[in-house]
Amino acid sequence: MKSHREFSPQTLLVLAALYEQPSQWQHGYALARQTGLKSGTLYPILIRLADRGLVEACWQEEPVPGRPRRHLYRLTPDGLASATGALAASAQQQPTGRSAASPGTREPSERGARQPIRRGVAAPAVR
Repeated sequence: MKSHREFSPQTLLVLAALYEQPSQWQHGYALARQTGLKSGTLYPILIRLADRGLVEACWQEEPVPGRPRRHLYRLTPDGLASATGALAASAQQQPTGRSAASPGTREPSERGARQPIRRGVAAPAVR
């Protein structure tokens, strides 16, 4: 099993997203929306995880007419074990109890949905 120290915070976000439904195939767009990562960050992470045998990828069997086929991703058994250990270790290291795998999210709302934190939004200029 891989040490959690080998995973960047962004990789922990991807592992956490895949961990929520480990046996379900998920496409990259859904993972990007769930993690808040841009494609230039997300897809290299998915490729590295696949190269390490932690994620498996396949082509979508029945693409939507008029759209190209998409890759689908899910955790392998080794990936599930690594994600479990890394996410647990990450949660233990956080002094407030929040997981490092969710730095861009707020605490769950009343309905249980995670809300992204909007960073880098400038306040309107005061004249």
